[in-house]
Amino acid sequence: MKIPFNKPTLLGNEIINLKKVIRNRKFSFPGEFSRKCSAFLKEKFQSEAVFMTSSCSGALELSALICNLRPGDEIIVPSFTYVSTVLAFAEKNIKIIWCDIKESTKNIDETQIEKLISPRTKAIIAVHYAGVSCEIESIRTICDKHNLFLIEDAAHSLGSTYRKKPLGSFGDLAVISFHETKNIQCGEGGALIVNNKKLLKKADYIFNLGTNRTEFNRKSVEKWTWHFVGKNYKMSELNAAFLYAQLKKINEINSERKRKWNLYYQYLSEFLSADKLPFIPENNVHNAHIFYLITESPEQRKNLIQFLHNKKIQAVFHYQPLHLAPFWNGKYREIRLPITEKISETILRLPLFYGIKDEEIKYISESIKEFFGKQNKKLNLRKR
Repeated sequence: MKIPFNKPTLLGNEIINLKKVIRNRKFSFPGEFSRKCSAFLKEKFQSEAVFMTSSCSGALELSALICNLRPGDEIIVPSFTYVSTVLAFAEKNIKIIWCDIKESTKNIDETQIEKLISPRTKAIIAVHYAGVSCEIESIRTICDKHNLFLIEDAAHSLGSTYRKKPLGSFGDLAVISFHETKNIQCGEGGALIVNNKKLLKKADYIFNLGTNRTEFNRKSVEKWTWHFVGKNYKMSELNAAFLYAQLKKINEINSERKRKWNLYYQYLSEFLSADKLPFIPENNVHNAHIFYLITESPEQRKNLIQFLHNKKIQAVFHYQPLHLAPFWNGKYREIRLPITEKISETILRLPLFYGIKDEEIKYISESIKEFFGKQNKKLNLRKR
């Protein structure tokens, strides 16, 4: 039995849409399926607009432009995240102010945010780790109080809700990923969600390379021309066709993942304490994007990875703290984020994908139990 960490979601119906695109010979944006994807997500988020992008990273870069962030401005962001979360801002010489995370959810610690705000702060980037909401309503309140933009990095979170409201619908802007590692995927892809009506016109211009092309297409103006610095991060029609086939099955996909996630929790909670397993706060409905466990030490994690590898199971660590990355050497004063650093060294993600079998999850869980059984025997021997 060989079990990879991930297998990209594949339903089989994607080929129908792809064939239609090929027959129509319309491959670039916009097309039938990019419009359908945008309409589907706009309805789901009850947003002002959704722009389909070639990646989530591209959607984040568009966000930086829409919010008019400039060199010397500051954003507050967790260090425990993917590099894309800050790349678009670092590229523009925007100062990154790192915030620690909560040990329970691995999300930004909202109680530490206000002390990091300065006159130069312009935005907070709220990441929902593993499709579980951060304290997004509290963060929204902080942003409103200090007149800051709230950008939700909901890359993991399509289908997750907080108080029955979709993650991605709280921020002025939000981004989603459709990378092949995500629940719903098209290889590479993303979406920019615009919830703040005041940003809608500028978002449309910047999405269209800084031009008023949309107004021209609607015949609102006689000619289109250049207004802002913009970008071209449009999703191709082939990617949109593939994606739309999966979007229509989102409830089925996430429900099946949730069932497998619950199986893991059922098996592992028999011998691991709750603080070593994922924590889902009240009022959260998550999309079962990641199942992880927390080891006692980096050494134990390393040994467990190797133990599972020997049993042909691929388990992997996750983010390295961005505030400790070589990129920042000499750029900022050294800081410590104790929870971020601890979690980064001890978190271990287990295989979870659409189509993983019940018996595979049982086998993985039994293998982990075997590992900890051997660890406990060694500890008992040392005590003697």
